[in-house]
Amino acid sequence: MQTIHADNSRRPDPGEEYDRLWKIRTVFDTLNQAYPKFYNPSEHLAVDKVIVKFQGRVIFRQYIPNKRKCFGIKIYKLFDESGYTYDMKVLLGRDSRSATDDMTATHATVRHLTCRVEGLRHKLFMDNFFSSPRLSDDLLRRKIHSCGTVRLNRKDMPSDFQPKKLKLTKGDTRARTRGNLTTLSWKDR
Repeated sequence: MQTIHADNSRRPDPGEEYDRLWKIRTVFDTLNQAYPKFYNPSEHLAVDKVIVKFQGRVIFRQYIPNKRKCFGIKIYKLFDESGYTYDMKVLLGRDSRSATDDMTATHATVRHLTCRVEGLRHKLFMDNFFSSPRLSDDLLRRKIHSCGTVRLNRKDMPSDFQPKKLKLTKGDTRARTRGNLTTLSWKDR
C-alpha cells in the first residue's frame, strides 16, 4: 500500500484563510488540471455526488445512513458517458460563500464544474439534487443543454405543478413550456 505524505511546513498561517484540503490540495489540483489535458469528453455529460469511503478524522466527513458506504467524503463530479471524470470538487462543509440570493450552493457547484465545457453545446444530465428551472436557464445561456428530474417544490416551477395542486391519475401527463424549457410530469402507477 502506498501513502502520500504532506509537507507540514506548508500549513497555512493562522491569519490566512484556512483551506481544509491543504494537505492534499496540490494532488487534487494536479488531477483537476490533468483531466482536460488528456481527454476530450463526449457530448453527453452528467453531474453527480459520490461518497468516497473514509474512516479517518476530518471535519468534513459525511454520514449518510441509507448508503452502503455510510461514512466518507462527498465529492461532486462531472463525468462523461464512459465514466471518465472531467472535473471534481470536494464538499468541505457548508458552502454558504457560493450561495447568493440568485444562486443556490448546488447551482454554484454545477456552474463551477461545467465552466470548462461552456459554449461547446454539451448535454448535461443530473438528478433532482442539482436540477432546477433557474439552473437550466443559466446553463442554456452558457450553451449547455440540460435534462434532469426536479423536485416539485423548487423555486420557479410552474404554479400548477406544486405538490398540493398536482392531482394526476394513472396514465395522466401534464406538460408546460416556457421558452426553451419544458417541464413534464406523469403518473405511471
